[in-house]
Amino acid sequence: MAASQGFMPESERVTRQLRDEIIDGARRPGSRLVERELAEALGVSRLPVREALKTLVAEGLVTPRPRTWAVVREFTTSDIADLDEVRSGLETLGFRLAAQRHTRAGLERLRATVDAELAAARAGDAVRARRAAADFHQTVISLAANELLNELERVLRSRLRWLMGQHDDLLGVALEHEALYRAIAERDVERVQALVLHHLATSRSAALGHHAQEQPESRSQAVPEQGHGET
Repeated sequence: MAASQGFMPESERVTRQLRDEIIDGARRPGSRLVERELAEALGVSRLPVREALKTLVAEGLVTPRPRTWAVVREFTTSDIADLDEVRSGLETLGFRLAAQRHTRAGLERLRATVDAELAAARAGDAVRARRAAADFHQTVISLAANELLNELERVLRSRLRWLMGQHDDLLGVALEHEALYRAIAERDVERVQALVLHHLATSRSAALGHHAQEQPESRSQAVPEQGHGET
């Protein structure tokens, strides 16, 4: 019975792996996701791959194509702007509530994410630093102690984690998070408000700049739709 508690369905394992590869940038925007090829590479049948792709389409990370393939979503500047507006509203409220409502245990979790991010940033480990940065924001929302806010964050989680990975100043972001942590710990709501507005502005600028740099590469890797379906 104990062994079964650690069991993970193949579709969930495939979903997690593909999601991480997309968010971490290992699978580039516009690159193909073909059921047969993915099944062979991951050592599974095509059914869990098909289920994983459906999940990732629903999460907004994958764009479906005819038959049995899809592509990693290419976010447009307009997509980023829309997502940033929603993120700003959600996080402005979330950070304020976290400053007011956090518990000692929750604050310890938040400190751990900051420490992990700082360590990764100083080591130049971009993947770990960006993951920890997204964990920081996710933890803050959990500290807000508002179930509806948490539900909205879960719906947008994959896209938000992607957006939060669109930056190159690893240490700068980590230091902004440390300042936010200290203000939350001191329950200084007004300082949290000022810091989060600044943080959102720098994140917005970084995401748009990163996107502009990625565009030529993304276009060169994009695959025409015709002729790539499977039978």
